Amino acid sequence: MLYFDRFCLDSGRRELTRDGSPVAVEPKVFDLIACLVEQRDRVVSRDDLIGFVWDGRIVSDSALATCINAARAALGDSGEEQRLIKTLPRKGFRFIGTVRDADAKHPITVPQDGQTRVPPTDRPSIAVLPFQNMSSDPEQEYFADGVVSDIIAGLARMKWLFVISRNSSFVYKHREADVKQVGRELGVRYVLEGSIRKAGSRVRIVAHLIDAASGAHVWVERYDCELDDIFALQDDISGQVVGAIEPSLRDAEASRLRRQRPESLEAYDLVLRAQPFAYSHLADDAAIAIPLLNKALAIEPDYAAAHAPLALCHHSRFSRAGLNEADRTLAIQHAHAAIACGADDAAALGVAGFVIALDAHDRATALKAFERALALSNSNFFALCSSALALSWMGTTEIAIDRAKRALRLSPFDPLNYLSYNALAISYLHTRQFDEARDVAARSVELNPRFSVSRAFLVAALSRLGRVDEANEEARRLLEIDSGFSIRRFSVTVDIEPAVFKPIAEAWQQTGLPAG
Repeated sequence: MLYFDRFCLDSGRRELTRDGSPVAVEPKVFDLIACLVEQRDRVVSRDDLIGFVWDGRIVSDSALATCINAARAALGDSGEEQRLIKTLPRKGFRFIGTVRDADAKHPITVPQDGQTRVPPTDRPSIAVLPFQNMSSDPEQEYFADGVVSDIIAGLARMKWLFVISRNSSFVYKHREADVKQVGRELGVRYVLEGSIRKAGSRVRIVAHLIDAASGAHVWVERYDCELDDIFALQDDISGQVVGAIEPSLRDAEASRLRRQRPESLEAYDLVLRAQPFAYSHLADDAAIAIPLLNKALAIEPDYAAAHAPLALCHHSRFSRAGLNEADRTLAIQHAHAAIACGADDAAALGVAGFVIALDAHDRATALKAFERALALSNSNFFALCSSALALSWMGTTEIAIDRAKRALRLSPFDPLNYLSYNALAISYLHTRQFDEARDVAARSVELNPRFSVSRAFLVAALSRLGRVDEANEEARRLLEIDSGFSIRRFSVTVDIEPAVFKPIAEAWQQTGLPAG
C-alpha cells in the first residue's frame, strides 16, 4: 500500500481511501492514478498511460484529458494547481506528491456518541463548521469566521436546503468533533468543513463537503487567492463555494432517494426523483419525469422547482419527439408559471428563460428571466448555463462564452456540464473557432453520449475543419441514437438568429444529414 497526502492506494484490492474513507472512482481513473503513483520517479508519457489504462487501444486526446481531470478531482487536485499530478507539455505526466510505503493503515477517527441529538429534518440539511485558521497569526480568526458566515448566508438562499444557523454551528469552534457526531447532534445530512491559511498577500482555503451519515466526501475544493481586498475576496470565495456545492448536494440527494424511496412522496421528493430525467434533455427520459412532476404540482401547484423542469421536459418532447404543438404549448405555459411562482428561485428562472427563448422565441421575456436569475445568484449553475445556451443561439457570443465558462468554473465536475460545453460549441462555431468547437463538443458527447444535439455540434465542427471521414462517422452515430434527426426539425426551436444557425446547418448538409 502507498500513502500520500492523506490518501492510501491499495493496488492489490483496487481501493483508494482518504483518511480511511473509500473514494469512489471509475476503474480507468483508478488505473491512471495507480500508474502515476507507482511510476512517481519518472515522467509517464501519453502513450505509456494509454498502454497501461486502455491496453494500447486508440484513445482520443479529450478522453485522456477527461480521465486526467477525473483523477485530479478524486485527489482534490486541479489542472490549474497541479499539486499532485503535473502536466509536462510535450513530455507527459508525473506524480509529484510525497509517497511512502507503510504496513499500518492511517488511523481512522472513531466517532464519539454525542449526548445531544436533534431529530433530522425532512429536507436536505447542512451545517457549516467554523473553518480552521491555519495561519500563524491568531488575529486572522475574524477572516476565517467572516468567510464561513458568508457561505452560510449564501446557502440559506436555497429554499430547498435547511441550513443550521451560525450560532449553532459555531459551538464546534475549537472543538474536536467527528462529522458523524455533528450530524447526529445537529440533525443534518451534510457537513461543510475547511481550513484557511493566510501568508502575506496570499490566502489558501480548502473546503470539504461530507455526508454526515457515512463520513464520505461528496465534494472537495481548494482556492488560492491574492489578498488585495479582504471583503471582495470573502464575496468571491463564498460565491465559488456556494456555486460549486449546489450540484454536489443535488446529486447526493438524488442518490439518497434512489436508495431509500418512501412509499408516500411529497412534492420535493417527487421533484428530486424527476431531476435526472428532466435535465438529460432526452425525450424518453422526459416521459419518465413528466408524471412525477405533475404529481408534485398536484400537491403544491405553485412549486416553481417543479414547473421549470416540467417546462424543460415538454421542450425536449417537442423538439426531439415529433414537434407536437401540445408539447410546445405546455412547455411555454410551465415556463411562465415558473417565472410567476419563482421570483426568488434563480435555477427555475434560468430554465424558464431557456424554454421561452427556444420555444416561444420571446427574447425580451427570456432576457428578463436571466437578468432576474443572475441578480438573485450570479453563481447559480442553471442560470448561467441556461442563459449561455440561449444567448449563444441569439448570437450574443461574448456573454454566452463568459457565462458558460463561469458555470464550468463554479461546477467543474457536474454531469450537466454538457449544457455549458454545447453553449461554447455554438459560440465557437459562430466565431469560426473550429478547433475549440470540436474540443468542447467532444467533451459534451463524453458527458451525455445519448444526447444527439451534442453529437450534432461535433459533426458540424469536424465538417468545418475539413475532417470529412470523421464528420461522416459522427453523423452516422448521430442517426443511430436519433433516427428522426433532421435540420428542419432542429431549426424550429434554435433558428433564433439566422446568422448563427445557417452556417451550422450548412456544415450538417455537407455530411448528408437529412434536411427535412
